Amino acid sequence: MSAQQQPPQRSMAITLQIVSIVFYTFIAFLCIGLPIAVLPGYVHEQLGFSAVIAGLVIGSQYLATLLSRPMAGRMSDTLGTKRAIIYGLWGIVLSGLLTLVSTLLQDFALASLIILIIGRLLLGIAQGLIGVGTISWCMGQVGVEHTAKSIGWNGIASYGAIAIGAPLGVVMVADYGYTSLGIALAVLAAGALLLIRNKPSVPVIRGERLPFWAVFGRIAPYGASLTLASIGYGTLTTFITLYYLNRGWTGAAYCLTVFGVCFILSRLMFISAISRFGGFRSAIACMTIETVGLVLLWLAPSTAFALIGAGLAGFGLSLVYPALGVEAIKQVPSSSRGSGLGAYAVFFDLALAIAGPLMGAVALNLGYAWIFLSAALLSVIGLGLTLLLKRRATS
Repeated sequence: MSAQQQPPQRSMAITLQIVSIVFYTFIAFLCIGLPIAVLPGYVHEQLGFSAVIAGLVIGSQYLATLLSRPMAGRMSDTLGTKRAIIYGLWGIVLSGLLTLVSTLLQDFALASLIILIIGRLLLGIAQGLIGVGTISWCMGQVGVEHTAKSIGWNGIASYGAIAIGAPLGVVMVADYGYTSLGIALAVLAAGALLLIRNKPSVPVIRGERLPFWAVFGRIAPYGASLTLASIGYGTLTTFITLYYLNRGWTGAAYCLTVFGVCFILSRLMFISAISRFGGFRSAIACMTIETVGLVLLWLAPSTAFALIGAGLAGFGLSLVYPALGVEAIKQVPSSSRGSGLGAYAVFFDLALAIAGPLMGAVALNLGYAWIFLSAALLSVIGLGLTLLLKRRATS
């Protein structure tokens, strides 16, 4: 019986199982979101370091996540998904405590900065462990036929948590000071550790375990397509404020809001379409919609058109990750599923890492509007690669 033919009660039961697991992703990304909007100000204004150093502090977390993906996948495969998540939650507890110590040492700026960076590195590793562990746990719990739903709900949990955490962190710092951040991270992760203790885990799958680089090679064509499509997301989130300022517009935050709302609505309403139409068809349709949105942002004569473009970009990009992920995970044995998910996630991390410098160079030489045309062209290349992969799979 396909996902579309399942009784509503069975479908709801599967969704509830998935939500009960991606809850830990929500906690992890809530802890990531709480300090994200206020730490740059802490480093620059409270500790007295430059804006470049403030950016490096934030970026250190994402670098740690990128580099920890192979370890996260291997740990999920060999030690079990629940164990990987537990280690990730302990990493957040330690990150929270180090963040607290850092804020208590404001008078010793260099020591405070070093301790803060160590905490950010631990938070990045925890993100990698929990991100891979939760999706792999979901797939083991409800079956690989629900891969798209597992990845989709995990994304909803992460984006939703950051959307809640970022403004909440600003309010906490305003009312209770920077020390409240570290306390909140440690308490949230400790609470999740208490909840996960009695939750039954799925057994470790026995069988052939491919080396990570072998898994990476099998995943790479699908990941490359994901990277090309996801650069548009990195471009929008990094440069939309500067783009608005360059055009003499106000309200760039609304553009990000529209993007996020359309992203989440698309996943909630159409995630089942991937099971119905297949990963390739869904990815091709979504990349097309995303490209149209990016082109609208490039040509936008007013903020109204920019908002429509951002909405289409968010709506389209939303399902690209799970749609291509469904096809990518088919390329590795179940015993190496965690490594496959880790390798696949590397390509999304890569898109966010290169979007800033790449599109910054475009903006410097051609102007801010052209960054969206460049992102659209990269999305078209990703679309072409996906068409080739689809043809190879059906030949």
